[in-house]
Amino acid sequence: MSDYIVRAAAADLQIRAFAITSRELVEKARSIHNTSPVATAALGRLLSAGSMMGAMMKGEQDLLTLQIKGDGPIGGITVTADSKARVKGYVNEPAVLIHANAKGKLDVAGAIGNGMLRVIKDLGLKEPYVGQTELQTGEIAEDLTYYFATSEQVPSSVGLGVLLNRNNTVRQAGGFIIQLMPFTDDHIIDALEKKLSEVSSVTALLDQGMTPEEILSYLLGDFGLEITDTLPAAYYCNCTRERVEQAIVSIGSQDIREMIQENKPIEVKCQFCDRAYTFDVEDLKRILAKAKR
Repeated sequence: MSDYIVRAAAADLQIRAFAITSRELVEKARSIHNTSPVATAALGRLLSAGSMMGAMMKGEQDLLTLQIKGDGPIGGITVTADSKARVKGYVNEPAVLIHANAKGKLDVAGAIGNGMLRVIKDLGLKEPYVGQTELQTGEIAEDLTYYFATSEQVPSSVGLGVLLNRNNTVRQAGGFIIQLMPFTDDHIIDALEKKLSEVSSVTALLDQGMTPEEILSYLLGDFGLEITDTLPAAYYCNCTRERVEQAIVSIGSQDIREMIQENKPIEVKCQFCDRAYTFDVEDLKRILAKAKR
């Protein structure tokens, strides 16, 4: 089955929830960027979160960017998503290899290290909304839980997981975001916290082959779960030759002149999809004319 997101409510609208199955889109990202296992896990977690957070936005043109910058060997991760849950991303060092953590698992936290999480929402206003928090664990789910609580004042629980096959392709990927509304009763909060404490890991749920509906039913079935919507999720890059031209224009006339003087075509690769665009000297002269306007 293709990747998709489920939107749901529970406890008479005191809880809202999202869950995603994202195996195909994470595998596509792994294939494009040829990521190592730990980089696949890190990027896959953030892609899953980005797709769900994109689906939270209302406007047709709204865009979300998640950036993690750490002092670990992976360097950083960038993910962008739109309100249709289409997502793309890359890691700075896709080939990073480090030892497993103390539990014998892929050490995503060790690969990321200490640093910052930035959430940028372009909602069509004069200035985008930017929220920034320190990484708490580097495990990504906990960092997003902390971001929601501190920057958006929305008590949340985020679970994310990526499971790999022996050949390092993606076996399962997905996760959930559960959020409490401001008027949530204390007994609901206590009961939900108890239920969440019983979950060993999202990976364990995914490894059982649970669908997004089943994950939410497992977590919120005692709270009157109501599935309100489903929508497809996909890895999608909207780069075009025209967009790449605009990027070249933005580097400035001096740099473009230097490229022309070298009298060689240049190749520009999209960081998100690895698609290559070639511009010959005549193309660069035309772009230079645009840059001067």
